[in-house]
Parts: sequence; structure tokens; C-alpha cells
Amino acid sequence: MSGSGKTVGMILIAAGVIIFLIVTLFIGSGLASGQTGGSGAILGIGLFGVLPLLILGGIGAYLFTQGKREEQDLAGVRKKERLLGLIQAQGKAQLNSIMVELKMTRDEVKQDIYELVQQGLFTGYIDWSTNTFFSKDAAQVASNKCPNCGGVRELVGQGIVKCQYCGAELFIPPGAPQTTATPVPPAAPPATQA
Repeated sequence: MSGSGKTVGMILIAAGVIIFLIVTLFIGSGLASGQTGGSGAILGIGLFGVLPLLILGGIGAYLFTQGKREEQDLAGVRKKERLLGLIQAQGKAQLNSIMVELKMTRDEVKQDIYELVQQGLFTGYIDWSTNTFFSKDAAQVASNKCPNCGGVRELVGQGIVKCQYCGAELFIPPGAPQTTATPVPPAAPPATQA
């Protein structure tokens, strides 16, 4: 069904142009043979040529632009699906390899991940020191303990939560239970736990 709006739009625009040309030729031949007067030709072309051209062309242009917009939206959704699939299939993925494989900038990857988190489709975390995304079970991420460094946060949080110890961004699902704990720094630096 992709592109059907564009196709229908082009058909309507073409139909408007064809109707205009046929009416113009028909009335022009009547004018040339003397069967139609000048004012009648103008009125005929206006009512039966220009008016259908404007109506069909306007509707066609609208459908064409809507179809283009839908195609762009669908391409964005497919890119997010591929991004999610890359991270979840491997369990972890390097930001640089994601950028190369999906032909996205760092900001685009970050924005798409944040949108997936807000939609509740992705849980995990990113370690910005190594630029690595980790896909984790919601139960692992939705606890007070950071899966990257082992430090304990006071609250679980919701959405995107930054670990105060290692700087990893944790992507916590919207329905995660909210618990409290006493903050505890990690036992070892996160670089030795990778």
C-alpha cells in the first residue's frame, strides 16, 4: 500500500490535464469552424476545462504530498525497526557500527533510541565511555542497580535515567516498579567490568 497516495495523486493530476486538453481542443475546433463564439469558448474552457483541472489537480497534489510524507514516515519506522533489531539481536552494539550500517548520524541514533524508549519498545542502556548500546531484560534495567557498573541509585526512575557513577544512560520501561534504596557506589570502576 506504500505510495498509493502518490499514485492516486499523479493519476488525478494527469486526468485534470487530459480533461483540460480535450475540452480546449474541442472548443477550439468549434471556435475555428465558427460554431462557437469567443465568449462561449472562454466560458466552456473555464467551466469544463479549467475548473476540473483545478479541482482534480488540487486534490491530486494534496494526495501526492501526503503520500510522500507517508513514505518518509514509513522509512523512519523501518530504520527504527532495524536499529532495534541490531541491538537486540546481538545484545550489544557499537554506536559507530550502527551509524555506518544504518547511515545515520550520532544524533539521529540517539533520537531514535530515545523515541523507542518512550514508546516502551526498548530497554537497556548505553555506556557513553565505550559508545556501546546494551539490550537488557527490563527486570535487569528496572532495578536500583546499574547493569553497567553495579552502583545503586536511590530511585529506579522511568524513561531515560543517567547513572550517577558511570554516566551510562539506562532505558527504563514506563511500567517499571518504583523502589527506593540507599545509594552505593560501585565496588570497581566500570572500565574493568566490561
